[in-house]
Amino acid sequence: MTRDTVCDVTLPFRVLYLAITSFKRPAAAEDYMDSPTPKTYDVVGLGVSTLDLLMVVDELPGSELVQRAHDSLLQGGGPIATALVALSRLGCSTAMIDKLGDDWRGKLIREEFERERVATDYLILAAGQTTSIASVLVRKLDGARTIIYAPGDAGEVVPSDIAEDLISSAKILHLNGRHPDACLSSARIAKKHGVLVSFDGGAHRFTDQLRPLIGLTDLCIVARQFAFAFSGSADIQTSAAKLLQSGPSIVVITAGTEGSWIFDQGGDCFHQPAYQLSESVDTTGAGDAYHGAFLYGLIQDYSLRKCGQFASAVASLNTRKLGGRTGLPSLEEAMKFLNEDR
Repeated sequence: MTRDTVCDVTLPFRVLYLAITSFKRPAAAEDYMDSPTPKTYDVVGLGVSTLDLLMVVDELPGSELVQRAHDSLLQGGGPIATALVALSRLGCSTAMIDKLGDDWRGKLIREEFERERVATDYLILAAGQTTSIASVLVRKLDGARTIIYAPGDAGEVVPSDIAEDLISSAKILHLNGRHPDACLSSARIAKKHGVLVSFDGGAHRFTDQLRPLIGLTDLCIVARQFAFAFSGSADIQTSAAKLLQSGPSIVVITAGTEGSWIFDQGGDCFHQPAYQLSESVDTTGAGDAYHGAFLYGLIQDYSLRKCGQFASAVASLNTRKLGGRTGLPSLEEAMKFLNEDR
């Protein structure tokens, strides 16, 4: 692997936390580090959980056609949910907040969370309602995707559904703006208790409604298209500067096979190239895996450079197999991959 380094960043989790709290909320750092409140979870996530039906096909639809799938898989999905599964595979304690229908889809999602050791105590079941489902067509040639999404009618998580003691018991709160009112409420609770707030901005998901939430964010990891839409500029540096000005202490802009760019409030930045595998089956969930692995690195006191390397490795490994979670590596697999000569 080669590195296109602009400049280096070496802030481990404790130093990152102190830097963030000294910039925004000085009194919280001591409270957090010496708080009698036990940190039950490494990461608590709030977002939408889906059930994904994935099929590997020769062609993505551009017109009417019938084709036979090479492979298929039914698996849980959703950006926050999959990031939590990635964290759990790496050894972190996680919990998911969401509202599901009490249908067969919701049942399968809950069962998968339980198998992956993601706590389901805070999943709300809406009686007689349905759970979100998505159809994902994956092109065999290069792993490119078409996604068709059907939201269920279980409804939104609302602020009154959020347990303050759950948020305060986490090291990090991970959000992407789904259930928007609950996200804002949860982020404010996190600020109150000195919990770091992480934001996932996916491609084509930016709306002006997200600006207040981004302003409450400590770590902001967004797709390049999201960053450009936020800033109104098609320039990485300008977009990162505008995101940093809005509030986050750390901004990461991701661009798939082109890698990621990491910036902090001190003006430090670097480019992390993506790891290229000899064969990539499916890119579904690669960005979610990156988010989960980056958070793992912060929790483990990795430098930001190592966080970027580790996140890129986990994201690449996740493309080995069909589905957003099938290829998620264990910590041992990820470390072995990073230690190999390439």
